[in-house]
Amino acid sequence: MQTWIQRAFAPVRRIVPRPISAFIRSAVTAAFTPFFHYYRLGHTRSSFANRAVDKHGQPIPWYTYPCIEFLRRQSFIGRRVLEFGAGQSTYWWAGVAKEVVAIEADPHWYARLKAGMPANVEVHFVRGDTAAALQPIALKGTFDVIAIDGLKREEMIDVAISRLTQDGAIIADDSDGYGFFDTLKRSGFRRVDFYGASPGVVSQRVTSIFFRDGCFLFANSHPIYIE
Repeated sequence: MQTWIQRAFAPVRRIVPRPISAFIRSAVTAAFTPFFHYYRLGHTRSSFANRAVDKHGQPIPWYTYPCIEFLRRQSFIGRRVLEFGAGQSTYWWAGVAKEVVAIEADPHWYARLKAGMPANVEVHFVRGDTAAALQPIALKGTFDVIAIDGLKREEMIDVAISRLTQDGAIIADDSDGYGFFDTLKRSGFRRVDFYGASPGVVSQRVTSIFFRDGCFLFANSHPIYIE
């Protein structure tokens, strides 16, 4: 499939000697491609907004972009989501899932989020230990997606395992630390790592999805496409 830049340079190739037209195309590609992709993903806008947003200013999770792109192509209709660490991702999950329960340990951030959440979201403030985190979800049953991106992450891993549906997934941000690898491997989980940039962040990071056989996220029920 011909890209827009190939189409744009077609007239140039016809009237400019090949070595010169090739150099111009390479220079434009090298200079413009990073800006184009970061603008399309919302990285530029996130950098100025100091929060994770897409190019339209709408909230997105503070995961790596490859993970965000993967999740955007999935269906979460009827699914329940539990988050350890609330934020921009809570707004995003609220827009795609049936129900979201978020646990937050920062009182100021909790107060800010609590005021503007949709009706399908519960945000609970806890003091940050495992016992406190368990109280709001004691009678909530299991969840299809559990995201660990806050609180004492090492302690939340076992909680997530016990509260996950059989075909569910655990999303671990900054998964290169906090004991995610060893604990979830011992529990029989497989994983996919999504390396790359994150909204408004310079350095590369990794967000991982841990899952068992039969996970709904990897059912391959939809075609492959690029927007």
